[in-house]
Amino acid sequence: MQQSGAPGGRGCALSPLLCVLFFQGVYIVLSLEINADAHVRGYVGEKVKLRCAFKSTSDVTDKLTIDWTYRPPGSSRTESIFHYQSFQYPTTAGTFRDRISWVGNVYKGDASISISSPTLKDNGTFSCAVKNPPDVHHNIPLTELTVTERGFGTLLSSVALLSVLVFIPSAVVVVLLLVRMGRQAAGLTKRSKAGYKKSSIEVSDDTDQEENDACMTRLCVRCAECLDSDYEETY
Repeated sequence: MQQSGAPGGRGCALSPLLCVLFFQGVYIVLSLEINADAHVRGYVGEKVKLRCAFKSTSDVTDKLTIDWTYRPPGSSRTESIFHYQSFQYPTTAGTFRDRISWVGNVYKGDASISISSPTLKDNGTFSCAVKNPPDVHHNIPLTELTVTERGFGTLLSSVALLSVLVFIPSAVVVVLLLVRMGRQAAGLTKRSKAGYKKSSIEVSDDTDQEENDACMTRLCVRCAECLDSDYEETY
């Protein structure tokens, strides 16, 4: 059996619901396993999710508790930022006040939270602890959050993607139309030089096209007259 040498292990390599933790010279059987992302990257002002998943051998009851803590970089001081027991209780003090949201579902083994409007001061270590009596022994996964400003390269990539999705298809359509117009012009020039005479079918097609153009012109004029009359009635 593989053993985890410290309580900060991310998980167990044994059965999903049973592993062994060696802590202070004592082997502890863990009936509750917790997993979280070791590293999470966020951007200033953009909501970031801290994922935490757990597996327990016992059914979830109203005794289940979840606690999230935060430790600033280079500090040994930790502060509680979120507590759950039948209902969510985000912190009402400190730098995370009114910025922690519950996005988990205990019945699906999800104990995740999110941070709104993150700043560079939010960088640090977060830990997720879950207790589901009688399952109270578990590993303690740690998540390092790194918040940065979105650089020029990221913005440039977004602009480039927008160009690919919008401008390139439009350019393709324009090129195809130009090619078609060029072929039609070349055909007309060739026919005129060769003294080409249109067949009765082509003459009929041209006549129909001219009638369609005339109808469209009359329709546009009629629409303009309607707009003018509506404008005059308004005043």
